[in-house]
Amino acid sequence: MSASTDLVPQSGSQALQTTGQARADSKQFLTFRVGEEEYGMDILRVQEIRSYEAPTRVANAPQFIKGVTNLRGVIVPIVDLRMRLGQSAEYTSFTVTIVLNVCQRIVGIVVDSVSDVLELTAEQIKPRPEVAAALDARFITGLGKIGERMLILLDIDAMVASPDFGLID
Repeated sequence: MSASTDLVPQSGSQALQTTGQARADSKQFLTFRVGEEEYGMDILRVQEIRSYEAPTRVANAPQFIKGVTNLRGVIVPIVDLRMRLGQSAEYTSFTVTIVLNVCQRIVGIVVDSVSDVLELTAEQIKPRPEVAAALDARFITGLGKIGERMLILLDIDAMVASPDFGLID
């Protein structure tokens, strides 16, 4: 796997619509896996996807903050979302770091794997459930339904800005 993965294929039947071509009543989401669950986040927050490389550890940081990495001259904090959600963190060839541009800063989150980019219409997005979960309900914008697949749609801005996440003072 290369250090950076192109999100949009250049040709072929799998080519995705660019954001400018997306339907007015739809949004595009990057889908990824953490454990057995599949999540989605607004594609406009994603800067790039990189294969996982161990970051430089920061002393006294919470366990889920894996450290920092130098990304083309910018020091980027790396958070293992799996550990943040109370799951085990196994590093495989599918493990990736999604580099995000949120809350006016660059942050990397480690996930088990990235699936694809999906376009969801308003009809495919259902309201979030009001149940107890490992993830605070205020970070869930809704559930996306695509055939038999169910995506947990995240408000990644609210999650990163949360004091619980440990990145914003």
